[in-house]
Amino acid sequence: MPPSDPATRAEPGSFRDPESRIFYAGDEVYRALSPAGWADFQALATSGLLGDPRLVQTRQVDDPPAGAALATDVAAVLRHERIPFVSYPYEWTFSMLQDAALLQLDLALAAVEKGLMLKDSSPYNVQFLGARPVFIDVGSFERLREAELWVGYRQFCMLYLFPLLLQSTKGLSFQPWLRGSIDGIPPAEMRALMSFRDRFRRGYATHIYLQARFEHRDSGGQSGLRSALARPGLGKQLITANLRKMRKLVSRMDWSPPDGVWVAYAGHNSYTDADARRKDEFVREVTTSQPWSLVWDIGCNTGRHSRIAAEHASRVIAIDADQGPVELLYRELRAAGDDTILPLTVNLADPSPGLGWRGLERMPLLQRGAPDLVLALAVVHHLAIGNNLPVREVVAGLAEIGGALVVEFPTREDPMVQKLLGHKRPGLHPDYDRRYFERCLAEVFDIRRTEELGSGTRILYYATPRPG
Repeated sequence: MPPSDPATRAEPGSFRDPESRIFYAGDEVYRALSPAGWADFQALATSGLLGDPRLVQTRQVDDPPAGAALATDVAAVLRHERIPFVSYPYEWTFSMLQDAALLQLDLALAAVEKGLMLKDSSPYNVQFLGARPVFIDVGSFERLREAELWVGYRQFCMLYLFPLLLQSTKGLSFQPWLRGSIDGIPPAEMRALMSFRDRFRRGYATHIYLQARFEHRDSGGQSGLRSALARPGLGKQLITANLRKMRKLVSRMDWSPPDGVWVAYAGHNSYTDADARRKDEFVREVTTSQPWSLVWDIGCNTGRHSRIAAEHASRVIAIDADQGPVELLYRELRAAGDDTILPLTVNLADPSPGLGWRGLERMPLLQRGAPDLVLALAVVHHLAIGNNLPVREVVAGLAEIGGALVVEFPTREDPMVQKLLGHKRPGLHPDYDRRYFERCLAEVFDIRRTEELGSGTRILYYATPRPG
């Protein structure tokens, strides 16, 4: 392959596999394969699994652009279907992580039957097209070696099993744990979080306590086990049995959102029916005014306005800081087979940063695709009052996201605002004022439309970025 073209760029999060490296040329996504990686891919292609709709669409290209360098010669280059918006496990809901885990296990089982295996078990190898999980790392498939064990077992536990167990049995959200460590939750730490009674739960003794003991004794946990099981013919049987047991355990897990105020917000809010209808129409009028490629719905709750936007936009990212309503939205989208709306659990007051080596392996939220329209409905008061952000900072943050803006400002007299202020000392947040908000908005946006809802306590704005 010729030297790298300045027009191409390597994917910063794709350097850990020496046999396979992702790079970009324009809007296209490519994968460079070493000779060993190319041989593994040929085995995948002849197995029939490559056409599985659960895998990202992939084909070999005969005249590829100059791309990412490998430690060895580049034997072949593949082109992948581009994922419209990249998301990470610490932004998913419980059911999204569970579905990604089941996808990983099902593909591993199918691979073993074809004489292949997945060399790792990372949820970062899964992306979502709307509510549909897709496996994107075809370079993870390799030919099954004689007497091999499930090489991705520990990684699966740390990044899938332990986070799911933490939320399903302890009620602890896994997102902060995965965001805090790119490698997941180690067995010893997971064991420290368990109670004495947890040892008797199905699967806990083996996957948590026994694994933690092996790691403590062997400083790696699998060396002694590998030696004991390295007998011809046993590896494939053992892998299949372990994968099936793990799948059964994962599929049995369950978590239901608490019946809190924000989960039930759609049925318990300060809107009159007339206000709710007019708000819907305002959003619909904006979203039908021109084609929109990517819409962000910030503070989406259960996705009422995400669905309206999706009627006219190519893609919608539905974002809420509360996992509960996003979980309910994901379940509904999954049942409907929706590929347009991607629901994510993200707190805009503390959005996902860059993580991993040099902070480049996992991209910050705002660098993964700028929207051309942002819906910020019922969110300004939460940022300004609930998160103590100055109103000017809230407006600047919305402008930084990019694109046109549909934003709602509830006045101080609004019941939901009164509820937030009720927890504060009188006199705080003097900048939370309609006229001041409009002045800040006009500094960075051109306000195209303003409409006060019938209740008199909520005002809608449609604004476009000011040039320069």
